[in-house]
Amino acid sequence: MATTTAGQRREQAKRDYDAFLAVCPTRELLSTLTDKWAALVIAALAGGPQRHSELARRIAGVSQKMLTQTLRTLERDGLVTRTVTASVPARVDYALTPIGHDLLPLMVAIKTWAETHMDRVFQARAQFDARS
Repeated sequence: MATTTAGQRREQAKRDYDAFLAVCPTRELLSTLTDKWAALVIAALAGGPQRHSELARRIAGVSQKMLTQTLRTLERDGLVTRTVTASVPARVDYALTPIGHDLLPLMVAIKTWAETHMDRVFQARAQFDARS
């Protein structure tokens, strides 16, 4: 059995994508996926392609700038596609890619969990704050 150095183990871990390592690129993806706007955009696209304005109406509180930035990040990561249809004015639709559809059940489950357990979270917060 060959022995490996700590450096070799770190290099192998990077190749295996271990998010517990500071140098692992999955940390950047996890940061994107745990962003509230990204989670809501992915969940909002569950019903099919939507225009920017439709997403903005659906996701209360998101600014045009944050929605645009979130959509670009999701597009860059291959989770969302942007389709421009030539017309006057040009029509731009956003939709989930196959990998975005793979992620969808997880994001919807987290959203549903948050909605279902919010009362318990409020109760825990109140108890914590009362002790402080």
